[in-house]
Amino acid sequence: MTKRISLFLTLVLLLGGIMQAQHVEWKTIEQAAKTDTKANAKLFFVDFYTSWCGWCKKMDRETFANPVVAKILNTYYIPVKFDAEGRSEFSWQGTKYTNIATAPGARPSTHSFAKAVLGTQMGFPSFGLFNSNQSKLTIIQGYQSADDFIVMLWYFASGDNRRYPFDKYQKIFDKEIRPVMNQKLGIN
Repeated sequence: MTKRISLFLTLVLLLGGIMQAQHVEWKTIEQAAKTDTKANAKLFFVDFYTSWCGWCKKMDRETFANPVVAKILNTYYIPVKFDAEGRSEFSWQGTKYTNIATAPGARPSTHSFAKAVLGTQMGFPSFGLFNSNQSKLTIIQGYQSADDFIVMLWYFASGDNRRYPFDKYQKIFDKEIRPVMNQKLGIN
């Protein structure tokens, strides 16, 4: 009996480790900005977050921890975590971006890259999707459940955004699109 319990616990831990093994392989904005876009055909995915954003932390815990979300991001995108109040300096599409220093004790200022990409729709979390040449495709704003995020990520990763309006895509996703996606991702 003890052997069976030990075997069962070993299997549970092993399977749990396999399910947790898939995680998003985040890059810094500096790493992404230096990507050779001629040699790379992946899309760029930029997660604009702040340290004080509760919904950003919920995305990290729930949505980005989803193995299908992680697999799509790692396979079809260059996933970038970007602190929208950080101090990084880099060039993106030939434009240099920085963040000015703030007074001690003052709330950090919003980074010029976040301002340029998000414009008047400043809010966190926000997600920028860019083509392989670093040109903006779209902005997704607010908390997204894993199920909803999978549809949006696959819509652009698969190129289906050039074939379907998004409202139609959402309606046909589970029946027509998900089986193809699962096959391409190696999900049964």
